[in-house]
Amino acid sequence: MKKRLQVFISSTYIDLIEERQAAVSAVLKSGHIPAGMELFTAGDKSQLDIIKRWIDESDVYMLILGGRYGSVEPESGVSYTELEYDYALEIGKPLFAVVIDDEALENKVKEHGTSVIEKDRPAELKLFKEKVLTNMSSFFEDMKDIRLCVMESLPEIASTRELAGWISGNEIPDTKGLVDEIAKLNNEVRELTKENLILTKKVGQHAKITNSSEFDELKTILDSVEIKIPPKVVNGKENVVQTLFTLFINVQETLVTGVTNQSQQDEAVYFLYNNVCPKLQIHGLVQNEKVASVRWRRFSITKKGQEFLAHIEKQKLISE
Repeated sequence: MKKRLQVFISSTYIDLIEERQAAVSAVLKSGHIPAGMELFTAGDKSQLDIIKRWIDESDVYMLILGGRYGSVEPESGVSYTELEYDYALEIGKPLFAVVIDDEALENKVKEHGTSVIEKDRPAELKLFKEKVLTNMSSFFEDMKDIRLCVMESLPEIASTRELAGWISGNEIPDTKGLVDEIAKLNNEVRELTKENLILTKKVGQHAKITNSSEFDELKTILDSVEIKIPPKVVNGKENVVQTLFTLFINVQETLVTGVTNQSQQDEAVYFLYNNVCPKLQIHGLVQNEKVASVRWRRFSITKKGQEFLAHIEKQKLISE
């Protein structure tokens, strides 16, 4: 089955309209799906959140960098285009960039005037350009170079990364037989599980996973691990640090229901999934599992994690 990748195309807008059209055309000719924010103009934080969701839901991020730095987000002093690029890097999105050649930029200035070059923040543009060139990127002189870069980059990314992409409904095979077989196997698993529980009760195998002294030692270990919480998770507060034990106790109810990495969630959920849960998994308190029929995964609390919480509650009652 051929997967069609969704490609998010990012750039400053007015000075690169033709270049964006060339990229869109090349993506379509490659059999993939272009996505971008042509209907929006950079300027507020809510729009940046929308763009981040588009990037989350796209398979590949493409940047076209010309001679302008672009509109600047007031709080950070960073352009919206650079913020988009940084976000794609942060979440590990497959990306590539095309950067205008110096001679091509000079010709563009001769043709369109100085509106196509950066007058206010040339230093910021220079640093941004240096960052881009350290990752997968190439220079372009004209539209042909942009089309060629798209044609070369997308097949390489598709062949080296496991991407979700889009599949035509006509190409999806009939899986009814497979579904029936899975249902049959699930029934067999349930029956075997019941038999196992009965046998376990008969032989008296009710030993706890971990004894009290081991739980006390685990609490000490978790209390020694400090985690810095990003300001965006705690209403902009700087230098907020909590121990791994405190975080585990505070988010126990969330862990019981499960923490997923699906898109369009708030920053606190992403922080739990990417920074807290992997550390708890090391100690066997949570487990990472694939969620059936969807594209995301989930961290959920383990039997050991439940018994650890019960132990903590018991110790609190004793101390009171």
